[in-house]
Amino acid sequence: MSKFKKKNKVTENIPTSALPDIIFMLLFFFMTTTVLRENEMLVEQKIPEATQLTKLEKKTLISYLYVGKPKNTAMYGTEPRIQANDVLINTSDIALWVNQEKDKRSETEREMLTISLKADREVKMGPISDIQFELREVDARRVLYASVGKLQN
Repeated sequence: MSKFKKKNKVTENIPTSALPDIIFMLLFFFMTTTVLRENEMLVEQKIPEATQLTKLEKKTLISYLYVGKPKNTAMYGTEPRIQANDVLINTSDIALWVNQEKDKRSETEREMLTISLKADREVKMGPISDIQFELREVDARRVLYASVGKLQN
């Protein structure tokens, strides 16, 4: 009669020699396919200086409006224009844009949406006042006026 021996220790080795290659391939893949997207500036920006600034904590709640003279003056003229994301809009389009920006946020974040107004220092107060009026009309009352810090000597 034959006796069967019971193996007490079963070892299964997982080959780990290919893991660094796989990790580097994944890292390379994500580095090449991920795009850090910035808005293409269609208007000139020379932001005014300020002496008292406050830094915001949660930047995901900020949507940006840029105001300035268009870079392509042959197509858009020399009057200040409003840029929202990557397109130039009119003052009458601000309400639609704000509602689209609110729709991108979750229900709880919609009321905390802050509009950052980055206006060129050469822009007169008339277009800024028109933008403020349109923002009030759609109840976008959290407005941030962007500036650069003035160096203290």
